[in-house]
Amino acid sequence: MIYIENTIFITAKSEIYLGNMGLCLLPAPRNLPLGLCKAIEAEMLRACADVAARHCLVAQGLSMQAMDLRWNFEFGVRVFIPLPDGSTLDPDRILFEALAEKFGLSPDDFGREFSTGRERFRVAGIDPRRPKYPISATRIPDGNGYKFTAENVALLLMAAMKEVSPKA
Repeated sequence: MIYIENTIFITAKSEIYLGNMGLCLLPAPRNLPLGLCKAIEAEMLRACADVAARHCLVAQGLSMQAMDLRWNFEFGVRVFIPLPDGSTLDPDRILFEALAEKFGLSPDDFGREFSTGRERFRVAGIDPRRPKYPISATRIPDGNGYKFTAENVALLLMAAMKEVSPKA
């Protein structure tokens, strides 16, 4: 077996080695179902938060970003310097709030959910370098990212408001 620090290796006996952490006695999973990925993500985020706290910082999970044929998954962690009140700045939110009106949206639309009919999404950002598809959204069940036109998102958000508004 080849050994590289901080890398996971699976041997022919389905034993998992994690860098210099030693041997895991559990058999390697055959695939990574969504529930297991979410549990691993939560545990790793807690570990990252502990490390960040030891350095007087705050760690925030960016959610699962990709899952490839149930063989691997990706998620991100953003580390912040906390503000005096303990909160953190969200650069994606700040950029969205600054540019939303230019694209016909409200600054309050960041984080709102909408449906395309078959799937649910959450507004996650705006990128002015993509004038045709500037709005970034994450698909709610799996966290995968998608790009939308601003006009389409505005219409879908209005439709979502009509669904929850009381009928006269």
